[in-house]
Formats: sequence, C-alpha cells, structure tokens
Amino acid sequence: MSRLDGKSALITGSARGIGRVFAEAYIREGATVAIADINLERAQQTASELGASAYAVRMDVTDQTSIDAAIAAVEEKTGGLDILVNNAALFDLAPIVEITRQSYDTLFSINVAGSLFTMQAAAKSMITRGKGGKIINMASQAGRRGEALVAVYCATKAAIISLTQSAGLDLIKYGINVNAIAPGVVDGEHWDGVDALFAKHENRPLGEKKKLVGEAVPFGRMGRAEDLTGMAVFLASAEADYIVAQTYNVDGGNWMS
Repeated sequence: MSRLDGKSALITGSARGIGRVFAEAYIREGATVAIADINLERAQQTASELGASAYAVRMDVTDQTSIDAAIAAVEEKTGGLDILVNNAALFDLAPIVEITRQSYDTLFSINVAGSLFTMQAAAKSMITRGKGGKIINMASQAGRRGEALVAVYCATKAAIISLTQSAGLDLIKYGINVNAIAPGVVDGEHWDGVDALFAKHENRPLGEKKKLVGEAVPFGRMGRAEDLTGMAVFLASAEADYIVAQTYNVDGGNWMS
C-alpha cells in the first residue's frame, strides 16, 4: 500500500519547479493532486503530462475569491481536501536603501498572505469535513537568518515559520497537522533570475553567484527539487501524525537548528 493512497492534495504553484516535482511524488504514492497555478494553461499542460491522477485548477493566491474557488473545485472533484502544500512564492532582492514598497507589498501578498489565507481556506474545508488533514508550508533557510540583499524575502519566510507554529498549535485540535519545509538553495530555472539579481547588485559575472552558493553547501552541491520529496511525502503521510508546528531543514547542511 502506498503512503498517500486515496488522499486528495492541492499544491499551489505546481505547474512547474518544486511544486510539480512534489505532485509527481504524491501521485506515485497514490494521491490525486490538484495542480493549482495562476497560469491555467501551464497547469493544464502539467496535469496532462502527469496523468489521470492530476487535474488543473486556476488559483491566484492574492485573490480570496480564487482561493475559495480552488478549494471548492477540489471538494467537488475528490469529495474533500486531505493535503495542502503552500508552495507558491516570489523572490526579489535589493539593498535596504533600494527596497521599493511595490516589491515589499508583492512579496508579502504572495508569500505570506497567500499562504495564510490559502491555509485558512483549506483548514475550514478540512474542519467541516471532519477527517483532519495535513498542511505543509514552504519556508526557506532564508527564514532562519537575514541576508544583506534579501531582507524582504527573508522576512516573508521567517513569517512562514512563525505562521506554521501558530497555525500548528491552533489546528491540531481538529486533527490538522501544520508543518513546514525549509529548503536551502535549490537549483532550477528560477535560479537563473536569482543569479542575475545577485550579478547586478554584487557586480558579478552571470553564473558566478550560483557556482559559489553551490560550492558553499556542506553536502557539496545545490539541492534539487527531488531532494525535498522525501520530507514532503513524509509530512503528508500518517507517519507524521504526531508532528506539530515544526519546520524541517532540507538543505544539505547549510543551516543547523
């Protein structure tokens, strides 16, 4: 028997990247997965590639109506939601004296408010159904410490760790486990943009920051999305029933706590 047999999951921002890899892992473990993404066409393409256990849902985590509609779509499709992964997020960086209110508002709207109000909608659905559930928030090593150029993003991920603690303590009485994963540096197409921002603000050639960051990981390389799937499946499974309000580092040894 697979670890997520018969479970219904929704993963935000899962048309590509880490979210897509999580969806693949959940499907392998027997779950049905809603590929929730603001880009419906890309979500539909991903769902078609993943097979009959995946389906696409358009979801804008900055829009409450969109969040509620996505949860309702999952309820209608599968009878209820068992697992939520709050994966959708945005990155930006700038020196303190160059941070704009627009960047601040955008990152907090997506990374923090998006996660909070998606978690709230999922929890309401799970409470009404009465079968408990699992909520997994995506934090980051950036939430464990500040970085000179990454103040706002770091602050959003620190907020995720805190929200995970508070929500975990509040929702466990309903049988809903809330925990988080804190990846380190994870390779992928998004890192091209991250590298370009560092190149701009640190006067580096393209590719140098990514190379240095990878070399600095004690494990010896940057992470891959696949490195995170073991924790993602574990926290979604019955094996994690007694785990509440924790944030797990999966980062090749970058941070110890």
